[in-house]
Amino acid sequence: MASDLDPAPYELRFDSGRVCLDLLATAHPGERLDSVRALRAWLIGAGLVPAREPLRLVDAGCLLGFRELRADLAQLIPGAVPPGAAVPPAVLARVNEQSAVAPPAPRAAQGPGGAGLVRALHGEPTGSELLAAVARDAVELLTDPVARSRVRRCEAVNCPLVYLDTSRGRRRRWCSSEVCGNRERVARHRRRAASLADR
Repeated sequence: MASDLDPAPYELRFDSGRVCLDLLATAHPGERLDSVRALRAWLIGAGLVPAREPLRLVDAGCLLGFRELRADLAQLIPGAVPPGAAVPPAVLARVNEQSAVAPPAPRAAQGPGGAGLVRALHGEPTGSELLAAVARDAVELLTDPVARSRVRRCEAVNCPLVYLDTSRGRRRRWCSSEVCGNRERVARHRRRAASLADR
């Protein structure tokens, strides 16, 4: 039987290094936040809420809010917008307004069967609190010159994903070595083989 959180949280997760960049990735290759259920799964997979947390307040309005925030971030995040593009004041104002709300407050709770402590939340999170957590992450990224300088766009053809390059020497080229990197290596190998065959 399908759970209330299908699809699996990790099917929607792209580990970009920042939750605001992970939200941008939910639009590729097509709309991945296509239901309230998918949003709930993404919130858990992105680590914004613990897996056992009820998300009854995450509804269709919240889904619309996350899609709108994603569209705003696509106009602000370096790598997602052309270099030198002007920041639309209304977009910046909306993101700042969302970040002003207090995000969900964490608390330590007894783990299942009394084994250790686990992360829980004080009260059930509202949509505006969850949006605030992502908007604050974006504000922190945009206002930190060092972090902002590490935002990269995947070099693979037709891949719009952006990520935080924390690799040694800042030489990471792809959003995923296993997916885009492998595709690029295979394409390069085929081009080489074709050029040798033409000789």
